[in-house]
Amino acid sequence: ILFMKSFKEMGVKIPEILLPKNLDVSTWSVVACDQYTQDREYWKNVEKIASGKESTLNLILPEVYLNDEDKSERINRIHKTMNEYLKNGIFSLPKEEFIYVERKTAYNRVRKGLICAIDLETYEWKPFSKSLIRATEATIVERIPPRMEIRRSAPIESPHIMLLVNDSEHLLVEGVGNRVRKNQELYSGPLMCNSGSIKGWSISEADDIEYVRSSLEKISDKNKDSSGDVFMFAVGDGNHSLATAKAVWDEYKNQNTLADENSPIRYALVEIVNIYDSGLTFEPIHRVLFNVDLNELILNLQKKFNAEVEEVDSAEKLKDSVKNSKAYFGFTYLKENVQKFILLKTNIEGLAVSSFQPVLDEYLNNVKKTASSDFVPEIDYIHGENEIIKLSSKPNSIGILLPPVLKDSFFETINKNGPLPRKSFSMGEADEKRFYLECRKLFQFE
Repeated sequence: ILFMKSFKEMGVKIPEILLPKNLDVSTWSVVACDQYTQDREYWKNVEKIASGKESTLNLILPEVYLNDEDKSERINRIHKTMNEYLKNGIFSLPKEEFIYVERKTAYNRVRKGLICAIDLETYEWKPFSKSLIRATEATIVERIPPRMEIRRSAPIESPHIMLLVNDSEHLLVEGVGNRVRKNQELYSGPLMCNSGSIKGWSISEADDIEYVRSSLEKISDKNKDSSGDVFMFAVGDGNHSLATAKAVWDEYKNQNTLADENSPIRYALVEIVNIYDSGLTFEPIHRVLFNVDLNELILNLQKKFNAEVEEVDSAEKLKDSVKNSKAYFGFTYLKENVQKFILLKTNIEGLAVSSFQPVLDEYLNNVKKTASSDFVPEIDYIHGENEIIKLSSKPNSIGILLPPVLKDSFFETINKNGPLPRKSFSMGEADEKRFYLECRKLFQFE
C-alpha cells in the first residue's frame, strides 16, 4: 500500500504482467502497428513468419489495413483471439512486476527501457497541459475513434507506447538495470525481420522496487517548475495509442459510476526510456515543398526570423552546416537544371522546428488562397537528408533540411510552448520502434 501511494503521486503503477509460457520472441513479437503503413509486403512477410504460431500479430491491427473493407472482421478476430489466448492458458499466471528491457537494434545501438503501467488520469494530450505525462507532438483527433474500436472491450493490451524521462543522471532505467542485470533473464531472443534482439529482466524484489520509487521521486523533484507543476514523462512514440487509451477510460468511467483506481482500464502499459540514453537517436523529419516560389518563401522566412541567407556550393556542405547547428535550415532546389543550396541562418531558441513550422504553415495557407488549381502548393514529410536532396533535384520542388532535435532542450521547449508540430522528429528508424511483447489484462474476457 505504501508503494501504491508513493507511485501514484508519480503517475506510475506496478503492472500485472502476462507473458506466454512458451515464449519464442522471434515469432511472438512484432513491430508497432503504425510502422510500414505503405508497405503491405512487410506485413505479409510477418504473417508468414508468425503463421500457425502464438503471436502478438494476432492481437493487433497493422495500420496498413486500417482503411480496408474487412476492418470490422479483423477487429472481431483480434478480440476473439485475445479471449482464446486467455482461455487456453497460453499465458503464465500474471505477475506483479516492472521489467527492465535491453533492446539491441540492427544498427548495433542498445536502448534500455522500463516496462510499467501509467495512470491515464495523469496524462493529457491537449496543448499547454500541465499534467505529469504530456504529448510531444500535435494529436490528430480524427485518428482516435478507429483505434478506440480495437481497445474498447479488448481483454488484453500490449504496448508500443514509449515514454521519455528527463534523467540526465541515468538514475531510473540505467540504475535499476545495473541492479537486476545480474539476475536470470525473464526472456531473450532475436526479433523478426532482422530487427535486432531483446532481453528482459523482472523487477519484483522489494529493494529493487524501492529503488525505482526513490529514483522516480528524485526525477519528480528535478522536473518541478516554479509553480509546482511536475513534467514527469513526455510521449516519445505511440502518442495516438495513449490518447486512445485515455479516451476509452474516459468513456468507461462515464458509463460506470463504480469505476475507480482499481479498474485496469484506468491504466496503460508503456516502456519508459531515458531521453539521454545513448542508444536512443532523435532524427529530424525534413520537409519537401511542391509548387512554391522559392524567392518569395525565403524572403518571408528571412523577414519573420530576422535571418541571414547564404548560398553554399554543395549538398555535403549544406548537410554539414545544418547538422552542426541549432537553428540553421537548408534549402535545396533546381534552377536552370542546376541544383542550388541555400542556408537560412536563424537565431531561434529551443527546438527550432517548434517556431519554424507554424510560420511555414501560415505561408503555405496564404499562398494556397491565390494559387491556380493546376499549381497548388503541397508539403510532404521525409525521413533522411539524402532523400531530400534527391527529391529536390526535380522541377517545382524545394527540399528543406531541419536542424537536429536537441535532447537537452526537448522537455524545456514542450513545457514552455506545448507539443511540437506534427512530424517534428523520429525516434530512430522504423525497425527500431518498440516490438509488442509484454501483455496485461484489460477488459474482463467473455
